[in-house]
Parts: sequence; C-alpha cells; structure tokens
Amino acid sequence: MEITKTYKIEAGANLYGADLRGADLRRADLYGANLRRADLSDADLRGADLSGADLRRANLRYADLRGADLRRADLSDADLRGADLSDADLSGANLYGANLYGANLVGANLSNTKGIEVAA
Repeated sequence: MEITKTYKIEAGANLYGADLRGADLRRADLYGANLRRADLSDADLRGADLSGADLRRANLRYADLRGADLRRADLSDADLRGADLSDADLSGANLYGANLYGANLVGANLSNTKGIEVAA
C-alpha cells in the first residue's frame, strides 16, 4: 500500500526549509513562493507554477518537473540531479551553481537562462 501526501499551498507562500519529500504538488500554484533550502526530492511537480519562486539551495533530486513553469525562478545552487525537467519553461531562470547531473532537459525552454550554456 502506497501513501501519497497531498498539500494545498498558496501562491507566494513562505516554505523556507520545508520538508516536502515525495509530495504530490501537481499543477500547484507556487508563483513567487519562498522554497529556499526546501527538500522537494522525489516530489511530483508536473505542471506546477513555480514562476518567480526562490528555490536557492533547494533539494530537487529526482523531482518530476515535467511541463512546470519555472520562468524567472532562482534555482542557484539547487540540487537537480536526476530531475525530470522535460518540457519545463526555464526561460529567464537563474541556474548558477545548480547541479543538473543526470537531469532530463529534453524539450525544456532554456532561453535567457542564466548560469547554463546551451549548445546551438
């Protein structure tokens, strides 16, 4: 039997350092949320609105971010190892110091993204 945690979170919420491991946050409105140092490892964030969110030093290992809106999000020093960012919108996001080892970026929008070099 598998137990899934479900959360209702308001836009702009202060979730600094929150433990959201394995959370079901599909299509959640997290616009402008403070998720700095939050643990979102293995979280389901498919289609979530994380635009303008503060995700500095967040743990997003193996998170499912397919189709997520991460426009202008600050992901500096975030751990995104093994995360699925396919079809996510990362335009204007800050990825300085982020660990993307093994992350899936197929179809992701990386226009104007800071801290990552995109091959032409």
